[in-house]
Amino acid sequence: MTTATAPSPTSTAPTPHQVWKRARGLLIALLILVIAGITFAAVRSGTNYGHLDPRSADPKGSRAAAELLKARGISVTVATTLDEATTAAGPGTTLLVAGPNLLTPTQQRRLHEATIAANGRTVLIAPGPATASRLAPGVRTEPHRPVTPLSPSCTFPAARSAGTADLGGMRYTAPSTTATACYPSDGTPTLLILKDRGDGDTVLLGSPDVLHNERLDHQGNASLALQLLGSRPHLVWYLPSLADPSATSDDGSPDDNNSGGNGGEASGDESSFLDLVPSGWLWGTLQLTVAAVLAAIWRGRRLGPLVVERLPVPIRASESAEGRAGLYRKANARDRAAESLRAVARTRIARLAGVTAREAHTSAVLLPAVSTRTTTTGDELSTLLFGPPPANDAALVLLAEHLDALEREVRTS
Repeated sequence: MTTATAPSPTSTAPTPHQVWKRARGLLIALLILVIAGITFAAVRSGTNYGHLDPRSADPKGSRAAAELLKARGISVTVATTLDEATTAAGPGTTLLVAGPNLLTPTQQRRLHEATIAANGRTVLIAPGPATASRLAPGVRTEPHRPVTPLSPSCTFPAARSAGTADLGGMRYTAPSTTATACYPSDGTPTLLILKDRGDGDTVLLGSPDVLHNERLDHQGNASLALQLLGSRPHLVWYLPSLADPSATSDDGSPDDNNSGGNGGEASGDESSFLDLVPSGWLWGTLQLTVAAVLAAIWRGRRLGPLVVERLPVPIRASESAEGRAGLYRKANARDRAAESLRAVARTRIARLAGVTAREAHTSAVLLPAVSTRTTTTGDELSTLLFGPPPANDAALVLLAEHLDALEREVRTS
């Protein structure tokens, strides 16, 4: 007698080979992206400088201005710490502070004391209200304005020689009559020159755009930049850094966080989180986002069109209605539930009132036909069939009861 063996069950799980075939395209693309990112980072690691850096050839860098100054015989020195900047300051030196808002209150006070004693020129790039109150006491800061070509409108020789320049940004006013105000935006200057004791002065520049590589050849930007930074034989280009040891030596006095009547605004509040994120990380995040979207589109297309399948078991209409009602209740979607009830009621009542299915949901056609077959007034009928969603669950139940009553009345009329 031969014993019949049961057929082995067929596995529906994908084999390793199938998994590899499905995922290899995405893995290869991801590998290429990683290799390209590492290569790009390695190539740029030694030359990636920040904004307003005299060594940077990027659009927002300032290498062009620095090279022009060197060609005119001006020595350009880059300082990254407060000690380097204050030590190099002197009567024959222009100290450019590229990011004064990054300095702590204690650093700002030390810098102000050093520049006043140095008797040279100090150029502050777009200092905010709290920063300006410490580095240029008495100066009031007005809200930011867009950078546009502005005319000098002053007697400052450098501004009159440069003519129109791309300025704007922060705006400054000083109560002192010895201050020179140039390039007004909406009546408030964006370039302010304060006379210090001796031959020293302090220049507040509302926007750094005139120093950017991409704008240096526009308007009179190059002339203005060279005259502001080239008035002394030496230029110290100070790039404040969060890694500066002096940034951690804040004495923590109350004046550090509330100075000059600025409502407790700290100097670091001028920079947003995105300003502190290196540009390479932003570009890398954008590339990964684009790659993820393309991968989602690629995988989504492989799913194919939707296929309608027959249910494996019959489901009673009451169960389907209860399930749908449960979903509406869980989502607190009384508006959708009410509209569903009204739509079904309108369809049934329209058929009883002799209105076509196409016009069943048009109030101008349905309401007159139904009003002749019921005692409900026109306003009540309109509210019942086309009104707003109920405010609570009790009102929703009441709406269902009234719709049932209306349908029974139309059916028996």
